[in-house]
Parts: sequence; C-alpha cells; structure tokens
Amino acid sequence: MPQTSHIEKHFTSSAAVRDIVIGMSDGLTVPFALAAGLSGAVDSSGIIITAGLAEVAAGAIAMGLGGYLAAKTDVEHFASERAREEREIIEVPEKEVAEVADVLRSYGLAEAMVTPVVEAICADKTRWVDFMMRFELGLEQPDPKRAGNSALTIAGSYIAGGMLPLAPYFFFDSVKSGLLGSVVVTLLALFVFGYIKGRFTTTHPFRSAWQTVLVGGLAAAAAYGIAKAIG
Repeated sequence: MPQTSHIEKHFTSSAAVRDIVIGMSDGLTVPFALAAGLSGAVDSSGIIITAGLAEVAAGAIAMGLGGYLAAKTDVEHFASERAREEREIIEVPEKEVAEVADVLRSYGLAEAMVTPVVEAICADKTRWVDFMMRFELGLEQPDPKRAGNSALTIAGSYIAGGMLPLAPYFFFDSVKSGLLGSVVVTLLALFVFGYIKGRFTTTHPFRSAWQTVLVGGLAAAAAYGIAKAIG
C-alpha cells in the first residue's frame, strides 16, 4: 500500500508578522482615536486631516525607530551572551560540561548516553557554544538585517493603517459625514486585520477580530467623548 509522505507546514515568519501587527494595530487605532476626538471638538475636516497626517508621520517614525532599537538590542544581546559562553568554556570548562549534561538530562536522555553525547558536543568548541546558546539560554542568532527590516515594516504598516481612518475626511466636507465614514471604514479594517492576525497567531480568528474591533472602538469613543465634554 503506497504511503503518503508527511509534509509538515510551520509558519516561520513570526518576526515579520509581529512587526506588521505592531505597526498596523497602532496605525489603525491611534489616528482613528485622534480623528474621532477632533471630530468632537472642531468643525473642519481640513484641521482633522492636517493633524491626522502629522500624527501618522510622527507615529511611523517613532514606531519604526522603536522597532529598530529593539532589533539592534537583540543582536547586541546575542553577541554579548555568545562572547560570554566562549569565554566560559575556556576559563571554566568543567562547569560548562556539567551544564551540557544537565541540559541533556532535562530532555530525558538516559544516563548511560549522557557522557558520550556530552563528549561529542564538547569536542568542537563552536558546536559546544551553539548548543549552550540554544538549549541553555534559549537564544537564536538574530538576522543582522532584522533591525532595518523591522523599522521599515513597522513604519510602513503604521502608515498603511493610519491612512484608513483619515481617508473619509478627504471626501467629505462635513465632519459628521467624515466621522461616520471613518467609523465604518476603520471598524471594518480592524475586523479584517484582527481576523487575519488571529489566523496566524491563534486558533480563534473571529475572537481576535472582535477583540480588535472592541479595543479600537473603545479608544475612539473615549477620545470623542472627552473632546465633546471639554468642548
């Protein structure tokens, strides 16, 4: 009987998805709340558009810079920890050998197998350090291009998300009409974004969609209510 080959499908672009989620979620929510708040305080679509575009630009720069610095920190942290491990296998090799053995035992390796496996791993210093980095410290080597890619992805996602709540104000002179259009467009976008995010990150995409809509809607309602109360 012919056997069907088993092909495992794993999602491996979690870092890129995380950056898109960070940028898009803030891009949809913050400008939406700002536009809603201004709609409760001013009667000019031009003012809302100007303030909204300024916020999108500032937010994209700030978010992109934050992503860049976070990714650079990961690279520097990994390099620092690797240098420490390389130093320790020279200065305190007995301790490091014992740590390799402890890691193997924690995975259930039989005691009779521990010594030969430890010897095989520790026979090569590069492999030894790689083992300690991955299995003792739980660190994977970051992509050196990650910082730039992360900054661009987050900033671009923020701009894409931020333009959606502002778009209706370009087409309506009436602030009320612009606000209504912004609410419809943004809540729909939040639902779609939340669903897609849920497909990649959870087993309940519709729950993710409604939660995303709820958070964005509450932020906008709070901003509008505060502006109306103060105005």
